[in-house]
Amino acid sequence: MANTCTETLPAERKEPDRKEIISERYPGRVVTHERAGIWDHYEERDPDGRVPLFLGIAKQYSQLRQSSPYVVRLIKDVLSIPGCKPRLCEYVVTEHLIGLVPALSLWYQSRLVEMLEVALRTGKVDTRRLLRISISRILCTVASMLLQSVRARERNALNMRIRRWFALHTFMAYARLDVPTFGRREIKNKLSSASDDYGQTVMWQTLRMTTENTSLVTHFSAQAFVLFKALQGHQGGRFLALVALMSETMSWLTYNLAMLSSLGGAWAITTKNQAFLKLHGWKATVKRQKHRKELVAGNLFQFAVSEYKHATEVLGEDGESGDEVEYDPGTDAMGLLREFLAHVPQIAFTVMAFRNPANMPGSLVSLNLVQGAARSFAASVYSMINRSQSIVGQFSAVRDFYEIMNIPNEVPDGDIPLVFNSEDTPGVALEFRNVSFKYPDASDYALHNVSFSMLPGQLCVIVGSNGAGKSTILKLIVRLYDPQEGQILIGGHDIRTLKLGDLREAISVLFQDYTHFPLSIRDNIALGDPTGGKDEERVREAARLGGAESLIDKLPDGLDTFLERPSVDQLYGPPEGSKTVLGKPFDICAVRDAAGIKASSTSELSGGQMQRLAVARTFMRSVVRKDARVALLLFDEPSASLDPAAEHDLFDRLRELRGSKTMVFSSHRFGNLTRHADLILYMDDSGIVESGTHGVLLQNGGEYARLWKLQAQAFI
Repeated sequence: MANTCTETLPAERKEPDRKEIISERYPGRVVTHERAGIWDHYEERDPDGRVPLFLGIAKQYSQLRQSSPYVVRLIKDVLSIPGCKPRLCEYVVTEHLIGLVPALSLWYQSRLVEMLEVALRTGKVDTRRLLRISISRILCTVASMLLQSVRARERNALNMRIRRWFALHTFMAYARLDVPTFGRREIKNKLSSASDDYGQTVMWQTLRMTTENTSLVTHFSAQAFVLFKALQGHQGGRFLALVALMSETMSWLTYNLAMLSSLGGAWAITTKNQAFLKLHGWKATVKRQKHRKELVAGNLFQFAVSEYKHATEVLGEDGESGDEVEYDPGTDAMGLLREFLAHVPQIAFTVMAFRNPANMPGSLVSLNLVQGAARSFAASVYSMINRSQSIVGQFSAVRDFYEIMNIPNEVPDGDIPLVFNSEDTPGVALEFRNVSFKYPDASDYALHNVSFSMLPGQLCVIVGSNGAGKSTILKLIVRLYDPQEGQILIGGHDIRTLKLGDLREAISVLFQDYTHFPLSIRDNIALGDPTGGKDEERVREAARLGGAESLIDKLPDGLDTFLERPSVDQLYGPPEGSKTVLGKPFDICAVRDAAGIKASSTSELSGGQMQRLAVARTFMRSVVRKDARVALLLFDEPSASLDPAAEHDLFDRLRELRGSKTMVFSSHRFGNLTRHADLILYMDDSGIVESGTHGVLLQNGGEYARLWKLQAQAFI
């Protein structure tokens, strides 16, 4: 029977396909598209990339110069951190002293070579001098160990202090960004480049790299001075040292020439291969807790294994990342040149030995000393230049860190304060004038030419199908986004002109896609009034009004229960039910219970219970807070996960407690709430189709009336 599967196994790896794409959106720019296996690689070359090597290096150091003011600012900030100034000075001094120790050790080694040459000529050894030199070399080793210990201590102390300062400022940078700005890829890349990488902040890494680079200059300068000084008077010694240094340096240059002259550019790698995407989709599915219920309840084990196996067969070798492929150096011309240069010092030594055979033993020792010093010198130069390549990116990361503190939000702040004259904040008028809006990168309108108005203290209910734009209206009111067209007015003011702090202080909102923070239930509810809402009496009052009081009382830790622990507990030991070699019970259970770690890391609260906690937070902000300046209440599907009785109870409490505040609901249900609405907006296809009171819309006999009757029949 023929195989009907549309996906086929790859017969062999194809050579990369390469083509040029002329950009229509950005005239004059060309992007190269190369396909290798399942991967698509897109690249645009830097127009100024094809420049001589020295100009390329000059360009990098130009970038360093542009970033240097931020590094200066970094040093000033580090020095301002309590306790950092003396430690930083001690660390820098220690780092440079460590760089001097090898040169000192090399000096004593050269003295030993000198003694050996004398011994070969005279047959005599100065034992006292030999002892002094030997002890001095041992002291150099001890000094190096002690200095490294001091350096490690200062590094740890500096890193800890800098991390605390950095963590606070990074937190502030993250917290201040608005929704559309935070969602931009380039902003996320900046935040990522300035993140804490394995406990090493970009500030500390840059400071450490800069200090190590300057100490390397001290290191190889001292070594070069000592080497040439030590070889003074040795026949051909300096020539041999020069040849060895040139050999090592040229060998390094030939190896790294391609990297130094690499061309800059912009690139992207992606794949649209369905088998690859399916494979990784299934990997994520079996690893994530949130999918576990449906995976088990749906009896999907065999199906998941079958789909994963089929995807790997379809992909074949194309699905590999290439990390395991061993690099083949080949036999290129540069490789042959490097091998030749490695033998140049021996060739030079052989020539010198034939000219003066009597000095061959001493010259052989000198060769050993010179080659060792030359390798160390070249390694220092290589390390410094290699780090200079890295430090360009490091300095740029420092610049990114300071720039994210000043990234302008896409939703700009206004300058007009929103003032209420009375202590009991009244409702405010709300108006949409021909508002149209598209979400970032979306092609279709989420709202198109929407207009309506509400008087202060009125209740508006927005109904309609999913995706009609109900939630979008609420997001625009609170200025999570700004519309591309039209105006939104609150209290007669265009909300773009109002101070964002005042606007959001005057609004209480519960979104359909509400979230619970990785904090305790107490803190989650108290966030409704962050200025002073941790008072337990007020938190419990908000929980009662939100219908969450009884479920909180049933939880083991009550208000202190964490719905999601912010840190992962560490557990290690034999699995539950294990026994020792002699058959005695021994597993992780006793340790887990003693530590107070629950067997399950997930909360089993229902969707309705979670929604009640979110509603309680809203009550905390809009009702329980005595000095609340909230004038506008926004509720996005607040009863979506509630049973009919809980929904009825919630709506009754909301109507009673809102006072004279303006209230806007979005809902796909038609019920008791719509009967009391001053204005009903029926939406479909991103626009308002019908508007009016419940009675008027029923008399009109439109789509609202039809859907009302359909829902009413379910209860007849």
